[in-house]
Amino acid sequence: MRAAERQPSAPLTTLRAVRTVRFAVLVAAPTAPLAVRAVRLAVFVATINNFTWNRLWTWHDRREHVRTPVMLQFAQYGVACWLGILLQFVITKLLVGHVHYLVANVVAIVIASVANFVVNDNWTFGRLRLLLRRARQHAHAHDKAADPPRD
Repeated sequence: MRAAERQPSAPLTTLRAVRTVRFAVLVAAPTAPLAVRAVRLAVFVATINNFTWNRLWTWHDRREHVRTPVMLQFAQYGVACWLGILLQFVITKLLVGHVHYLVANVVAIVIASVANFVVNDNWTFGRLRLLLRRARQHAHAHDKAADPPRD
């Protein structure tokens, strides 16, 4: 069978279909600007929703110990999310040549999710600052206990 007669692989066909739909929605459709704004708004609202629930539920115990302004935390959260998206994309691209594309994507999602949690835990919601503060307080208390009183 010649190369021109072979059927394209499923991932390639899917990729072509996604590109065609994306072109139709974002470029060819007369309402493309509206569609683009809707996607941007949806991503923004989802990010605010996720940040709010993470702040209120996942890391609620940090609010009394870490005094980072909410807007700075939200900016850090956004950066962490975009780094997670970039990491997922890169890992998927690296793995797709070695394993099925769905397996590559699942592995990338798991790794990026864990990395996203670690970055948000340590940077956005202050675990690292909290641990450093506790270590300094412990060292200070230890130094005070070790020094004999001077008369």
